[in-house]
Amino acid sequence: MSEGQSRGAIRGVALAALVVIPIAAFLYWFLACPCDRMPGGYLLGAEAEEQVTDWSFANEVQLCQIQISAGFLPHSINLNCMSTSAGDLYLSCSQCGSKRWSNAVLSNGSARLRLNTTVYPVNLTRVVDPSELDRAWGARVMKLNTLVVPETSPPPPGAPRPDDWWSFRVVSR
Repeated sequence: MSEGQSRGAIRGVALAALVVIPIAAFLYWFLACPCDRMPGGYLLGAEAEEQVTDWSFANEVQLCQIQISAGFLPHSINLNCMSTSAGDLYLSCSQCGSKRWSNAVLSNGSARLRLNTTVYPVNLTRVVDPSELDRAWGARVMKLNTLVVPETSPPPPGAPRPDDWWSFRVVSR
């Protein structure tokens, strides 16, 4: 192989690496995340075949993952979820008014929720009734005080609900 052919081969490999590595990284992110606080794309998992009426089992999962439509690509994140003693499921966040996902849900509540490896088609509706917000907050406090969650300080039982705390009711489709 001549020196010119050698340089051409090296350029070809370098060009291929410049194309393949970003594509591989994008696909990994799109299919493997949300990771910690980094959002992801499409949620993989077995699709639930039946509607869920009692979400009590969700309290056994530290974080839920939701996928919403927020533009061209799906957008998924890790999020607090909690079930009340009646089996109603809520997602919550503080300072939600400034977050991309919560504002997208206000205009389109259709979502996918992953608990462990199962994905559930759901509808999300923002809760504004103070008594329902208090029930969701109480379920959150109970869950966080029951689970051992590293690096968190759960609110004590009876802690008041912060004003900037939003909650969304989750209903199976």
